[in-house]
Amino acid sequence: MFALKPEIRVMTREQIKKVHSDALFILEKTGVAVDDQGARHLFEKAIGKPHENNRIQIPKSLVQWAINAAPSEIKIYDRLGSPCFTLMGNGTRDAVFGIGVTNLHYQDPFKNDIQPFFRHHMAKATGLGHNLDAFDFISTPGVIQDLPPETADIYGVMEMMANTIKPLVVLISDWNCFNPALDLCEHLHGDLSSRPFIIPYVNPITPLVLNSETTMKMDASIKRGLPLIFSNYGMSGATCPITPAGTLALLTAELLAGLTYSQLVKEGTPVILGSLPAAFDMKNAGSFYSPNTLLLNLACAEMMVSYNIPHCGTSGSGNGWGADLLAGTTLCINHFTSCLGNAGMVPFVGGSFDSLVFSPELVVYAAEVIHQSRIFASGFSLDDEAVGFSDIEDIGPGGNFLLSELTGKYFRDSQFSSTIWPFLTLDKWKGQGEPTADKILRERTMELLTGPPGPKDHDEIISKGEAFLNL
Repeated sequence: MFALKPEIRVMTREQIKKVHSDALFILEKTGVAVDDQGARHLFEKAIGKPHENNRIQIPKSLVQWAINAAPSEIKIYDRLGSPCFTLMGNGTRDAVFGIGVTNLHYQDPFKNDIQPFFRHHMAKATGLGHNLDAFDFISTPGVIQDLPPETADIYGVMEMMANTIKPLVVLISDWNCFNPALDLCEHLHGDLSSRPFIIPYVNPITPLVLNSETTMKMDASIKRGLPLIFSNYGMSGATCPITPAGTLALLTAELLAGLTYSQLVKEGTPVILGSLPAAFDMKNAGSFYSPNTLLLNLACAEMMVSYNIPHCGTSGSGNGWGADLLAGTTLCINHFTSCLGNAGMVPFVGGSFDSLVFSPELVVYAAEVIHQSRIFASGFSLDDEAVGFSDIEDIGPGGNFLLSELTGKYFRDSQFSSTIWPFLTLDKWKGQGEPTADKILRERTMELLTGPPGPKDHDEIISKGEAFLNL
């Protein structure tokens, strides 16, 4: 079968080997700070000697053992136990997308204002991701502001479970909420390990710190038999070297340190690795995604393919002031290249203002970008039947193919339509009152937020969860 399937590759084998060698050099020479005593003990036992202070130099032989020990495939299910997707370390699986992540504010399309992120926003945001086919999973959309910090993350997880059956990437900032939130999930669902739909997300402190909360969250996740995402966030020129090469080497070293620790806790632990490489704005002391950082995202994905370990990358969200041209440019580049490259999971779609504000309109817009990117990435057949020699022969020079056999067979499949905007001629656009693209996007977003209904067991989960939390 002849098929045209576009793809992007950004690194040669020699370049991949160079980055790997640079990362190993950092781990062996500089090492990583490991804050928790129990975590340090695991490293010291594996390495065979104690270390001064909290600095651990990790030998390349131990890193290679961890790479070999980690699973290359991870099956993810929905809350009802049906298969959703399989994360493939060899990069052959198409990218999967999710909304999120931990925003403090909510951009309300009905009032066109920015509000603190409240509990009902968690329900709305999760339901929006549930009803958009472009999204394969849900990441924690926000940090609930109208509940006490000691319970906000736990109630947030409950709202996520109640408003979707899709897999959940769970970000819990407060260690004291981490185990109680997973206890709640087990109470509401039962065993979480046999058909995992909960994926805890943890991250080190860049540069080169495995902090106590991160290793403790890893311990708790591994003990429960859950796959986990170990991802780092680095700002070139601030927490990472200002050069892309230095950023890639340092972030890769951190990922390998996290991988090694996970396998020391339990050999064979399913781990998803990846980076959120960003640039640092020296004038305004903020971060943003640049073309270079989106290129680093693809390079990181190719490093994971070389290790045969599933990948989790960046969504490109954060630039922009909502669903605007600034945000749209970055999303288009990120989603398009993620579909063509080796990206695995693409979480955290929907943030704006440097990921402080969750924008439902941006989520709906991103779904359109993902939809079109996936069509492009799927390619097309070059088989003889697809060429249509008989049609060409029958119609000949000067004819048209409106009524040809292949047109009759495929015209419905070939008619692309936007999930948001109608295709309007100039006359039709004027006849409809000259609508603007942002007005139609907002109306579509409001329509999605007011329906359709969520999972059938929504009320049961909320009732059962609140009873558990009130014990």
